[in-house]
Amino acid sequence: METRALLAIVLSIAVLAGFQYFFGNQMVPTTAINGTNATNSSLKQSLSNKVGKPSLKKPKEASIKNTLSALDIPSAPKGNGKDVIIETPLFRAVMSENGATFKHFVLKKYKESLDKGAKGVDLINVKPPILPLGVKIRGSGQEIDLRTRLFSASAKKVILNHQQKEAQLTFKTDLGNGVILYKDFLFKRDSYVAQMTMRLKGASSNGFSVFLYDRPYKAGSRYIFSGPSYYTPEKGLEEIELKEVGDVHKFSGPLDWVSFGDNYFMIALVPLEHQGPWRLGIKKLDDLGLTESRLSGIPLGNELCKIIVYLGPKEIDRLKAIGHNLSEAINFGWFDPIAKPLLYVLNFFYKYLHNYGVAIIVLTVLIKVLFWPLAHKSAQSMKTMQKLQPKLQKLKEKYGDDKERLNKELMQLYRTYKVNPMSGCLPMLLQIPVFFALYKVLLQAIELRHAPFALWINDLSAPDRLMIPGIQIPMIGGIPVLTLLMGASMYLQQKMSPSSLDPTQAKMMQFLPIIFTFMFINFPSGLVLYWLVNNILSIVQQYYVNKFTE
Repeated sequence: METRALLAIVLSIAVLAGFQYFFGNQMVPTTAINGTNATNSSLKQSLSNKVGKPSLKKPKEASIKNTLSALDIPSAPKGNGKDVIIETPLFRAVMSENGATFKHFVLKKYKESLDKGAKGVDLINVKPPILPLGVKIRGSGQEIDLRTRLFSASAKKVILNHQQKEAQLTFKTDLGNGVILYKDFLFKRDSYVAQMTMRLKGASSNGFSVFLYDRPYKAGSRYIFSGPSYYTPEKGLEEIELKEVGDVHKFSGPLDWVSFGDNYFMIALVPLEHQGPWRLGIKKLDDLGLTESRLSGIPLGNELCKIIVYLGPKEIDRLKAIGHNLSEAINFGWFDPIAKPLLYVLNFFYKYLHNYGVAIIVLTVLIKVLFWPLAHKSAQSMKTMQKLQPKLQKLKEKYGDDKERLNKELMQLYRTYKVNPMSGCLPMLLQIPVFFALYKVLLQAIELRHAPFALWINDLSAPDRLMIPGIQIPMIGGIPVLTLLMGASMYLQQKMSPSSLDPTQAKMMQFLPIIFTFMFINFPSGLVLYWLVNNILSIVQQYYVNKFTE
């Protein structure tokens, strides 16, 4: 049974080692689609007041003079459109009159790095003529490409400050024969949402398409998804990975949203009104990950569509306030059922503590309290096992040649003294899912990106490094102080814990703190902090068991 206990611990190490091998290149958080925890609680109500309930009623036919298929649409006007600036406390956006599209969308509260003078994260990683929110409209026999067509803007600059809560920016283009297309954008001062409405005056259209273009700033991996995705009421979240240039993914049916994002940020289109099913085509355009997401629908007469455009961080509370299942874009994979509750708890503690490092410490204490009865019983069992070593040795000497009889006598001995030889490993095994879930939260939750703790630890999602002038450690740079403390605490805990292993196995186990220290060197400092605090609490618990438990 001692061998089984050792095997369980070795398997735990193997799981962590495999995790480090596959996840090792992802320990340093990547910059978003380039790169405060404020939640817009009134956003959902505000949108509801502005948009109202979806209406499927067509306008009266008398108001529609022509169809696009009957008109001779002139070629796109020549010339370069001017840039339009939209400035709010949250972002600075640049829109182009060519196509009424976004050229830049810079988030003011999220920097590309912690370096002094670092720029804000720009969510647009494409250049003209391929820009997001370009459109096409369709008649019965022709499709008019307006993605680069010259529009005229109603203003050259929109500034939202404490005096103005929202503003509308209108782009229009003359299609000839009295037909005009309008693209209206409603911006809000304290929101990353822009509501886009397309209207057609003087004619009707049989369909429209809105295009979303972007590419990741760094190559993704099988563990950190970066690319296009969408959400349907039937299948839920679909993350699309296209391998070859020219590959296309198609979907038709009810759709909540379509987006392009990475672990921290996203650009999403949320249709508010439609008639008939949505059609979605996602195509890979180059080897660098450039994708084209084409969202097509059937218009409601001369109002072609009404869409929420979200350009911002993946803050779970903010996305949940918008609705339409947009918060499902935050996906922690297999560990989602554990990771999301952990994130909610961390955010709850942060509201009162204003420090995610302290929140992690409080969370660790809470988890330890929940596991305390099991860990306490395990510690008692291990101490009893240590006292039973002379009896176990005698049984091995007496029945060493009869394995079946030896196992029977051992089981009888364990029942007599009410001990479980595997209980010593159980608390560690039960905490492994929590460990991995917390790792995913630290790596993917925008709330912990660049979140400081104390002293030299200024980013809980990055590895722990104390930079001292003149001291440069090969391959890792600074000194991993927190990781070394974690290894030391693990060594002390091991020394205090009773052992039922033979001398050879005990010598092998002495290397366990060293192995864990090397494995944790590139883990996020928030995860190392969790494990260090957990070790300290385990030492306190073991001291209590050793001193007061007979």
